[in-house]
Amino acid sequence: MDAELKLLADTGLLVTEAEEALDTGDPGPARAALDRADEGLAELRRRWPALSGAQRGVVGAAAGPMRARLDTARARLPRQVALTDGAPERDPEEEAEPGAPG
Repeated sequence: MDAELKLLADTGLLVTEAEEALDTGDPGPARAALDRADEGLAELRRRWPALSGAQRGVVGAAAGPMRARLDTARARLPRQVALTDGAPERDPEEEAEPGAPG
């Protein structure tokens, strides 16, 4: 159970790191921290079947609010959009054999 509590604490620190990055207007590190926090919660889900009922109670009580914080922080991330809309330009040399006259 110590390993699960440490993983839960590390995941919580990642969520806090993301929240602080978002508060300062820096979404890059926030996005990376949230991705790592998602991985931490996924690992806890993988370990869930091996936990006893009492252990599940402790981990579940902390993981639920942490998931809510993570989801709230992720909702604060700015949307990633393409810089331009348009069709790709074809390169006439793309189809040419190497060394062929052009």
